[in-house]
Amino acid sequence: MSSCCGPGGYEGVFGPRLARHLAARYRRSGPDRTTRRLLSFLESRGIEGAGVLEIGGGVGEVQLELLRRGAARTTNLELVDSYEAEAAALAAAAGTSGRTDRRRLDIAADPGAVGPHDVVVLHRVVCCYPDHERLLAAAADHAQRLLVLSFPPRTPAVRASLAVLNAFYRVSGRSFRNYAHPPEAMLAVLREHGLRPVYAHRGRFWRVVGLVR
Repeated sequence: MSSCCGPGGYEGVFGPRLARHLAARYRRSGPDRTTRRLLSFLESRGIEGAGVLEIGGGVGEVQLELLRRGAARTTNLELVDSYEAEAAALAAAAGTSGRTDRRRLDIAADPGAVGPHDVVVLHRVVCCYPDHERLLAAAADHAQRLLVLSFPPRTPAVRASLAVLNAFYRVSGRSFRNYAHPPEAMLAVLREHGLRPVYAHRGRFWRVVGLVR
């Protein structure tokens, strides 16, 4: 999962070609502005020696940056194996191969298959998972200290754009869909599972929210 993801029709939308593009962009430019905000929040709260669980980390750029900033280890959960070759190459180049565990797992469907971590990251993934309550509940239960997520604002312009994309997927025979889940409903799930929002950035295309336990 990366740049939005979901279990239905994932392979047909987020495949090796996208992985190559994301890895090349990261090698060329590093993390983008939204990712830097996410990283800044986590670093400000202290990640030295932390274990990080990223749900849908794609080629793993967030994890590489957190390892550089002092995290001890990372676990990446993915719905398919499209990103594995590029993720392995990036980790090898950074010298972090032995500190990252990459697994194919839907945590919402099987939350007991992975243990808790100090930090949980959901970067541009909730927007394309159909059951945000189930996904966020599982994510929150695995966050011992911090959780950070990014998602598109539920503005008329964003909802119209997602509708166009979903129409394209529909006519092209793909089952994948994007979702503009209500932000307050998402945060309510996280609060119910013991997390408290302490940081929020409202960008034009992406919101970032950081929470603590």
